[in-house]
Amino acid sequence: MTPAGTLAPAPSFGCRCWDAPPPPGFLMRSGVVFTERTMTRINFGWIVPATGIPETNGVPLAITQQDEILPVVAKHFHSLWVFDHFYGFRQPTDAYLESWSTLTWLAARFPQVMVGTIVLGVGYRHPPLLAKMSVSLQALCEGRLILGIGAGWRTEEYDAYGYPFPKPAVRVKQLEEAVTIIRKMWTETAPSFKGDYFEIERAYCPPRPKPLPPIMIGGEGEQLMLPLIARQADWWNIGPASPAEYRRKRDLLHREAEATGRDPGEIVQTMMRNGVNLPQTTVESARLIEELQPLIDLGITYFMLDCGHVTATEPIIRFAEEVMRPLNQV
Repeated sequence: MTPAGTLAPAPSFGCRCWDAPPPPGFLMRSGVVFTERTMTRINFGWIVPATGIPETNGVPLAITQQDEILPVVAKHFHSLWVFDHFYGFRQPTDAYLESWSTLTWLAARFPQVMVGTIVLGVGYRHPPLLAKMSVSLQALCEGRLILGIGAGWRTEEYDAYGYPFPKPAVRVKQLEEAVTIIRKMWTETAPSFKGDYFEIERAYCPPRPKPLPPIMIGGEGEQLMLPLIARQADWWNIGPASPAEYRRKRDLLHREAEATGRDPGEIVQTMMRNGVNLPQTTVESARLIEELQPLIDLGITYFMLDCGHVTATEPIIRFAEEVMRPLNQV
């Protein structure tokens, strides 16, 4: 048990185990259950747009895609993701769904995929409450949650909703305390912690999550965020970056991890890519592979794609067959 007031090290992420025979579509290996997609070398997640646009008469895309697009996505992609904002970027009056509510609905609607946040702003939800929210969803979705969290960045959104938006050094410290509290509440019976910004006292949080959701920390700041990620993250998420830029940040992260005694290989490297155009032709599929391969060569094994307003299923299937499959051929 970690003493109150100290920062717990990041545990390694375990895979889901079952007491009973696994459900259809799962494979048992030495007591650990994997789907075929979790066994692939390169995984892909689909970011579900929470905003409404004029083409949908303002109805959020998460709703308009639920009957035709998302069922096909769920057959081919490993996970579904939601951004954490309160209003949109095109117009603040556009409809925009709150992330955790949307995530819970997606977990229930599509039980064959993982679900995750990309990424929660630490200032939007009190960390002990987020710990409780997480264990509840992990129990309800039977172990499919990936908890993505970051230090927050959208100043005007914080101001509009009345949340404090302190300087970066404070937000990063708050994030580290939040991750520490969440892990303690996931793993200890009556955890206590007193930090500079958050504290808990015998904060019971049953049921214990099985398995522990991986904690994905999003960020790329080289002075504060990458050292924190090296200490605390199970998964690291970064936005679009060139191979040269990504290599520099990855190398810094690895040095920081080694300095703390962690094996850098324990940290799953992920990238979010927005504005992705799904392929319409085989040539476009080959071009996507050419774009992704240099990043894969640098250790990225998970891409979360924001494809926006998708209205047809054929490009999704083409992406699965002509991009996913070749990238995962042994």
